[in-house]
Amino acid sequence: MSKFGTRAMAQSLAREFGPKGVHVSHAIIDGIIDTEKTKSFGQNTPDAKIDPQGIADSYWHLHTQPRSAFTHEIDIRPFSEKW
Repeated sequence: MSKFGTRAMAQSLAREFGPKGVHVSHAIIDGIIDTEKTKSFGQNTPDAKIDPQGIADSYWHLHTQPRSAFTHEIDIRPFSEKW
């Protein structure tokens, strides 16, 4: 329920502030981020952790999007995740 609350808040903010030129986006980062502290975590599968540079690139893409093609929600997950 709390995740839906976050998403609903982002949608409400987007509707309110979008016409004023403010880009509101809901970013979901679902997985272990590959950092020095997570090196010992048990996932040795290739692409099992999310590359921090990939997260930064995704956020930069949100920042530089043209106003005619705003993304409201982005879901970042590792490649090896089983659905």
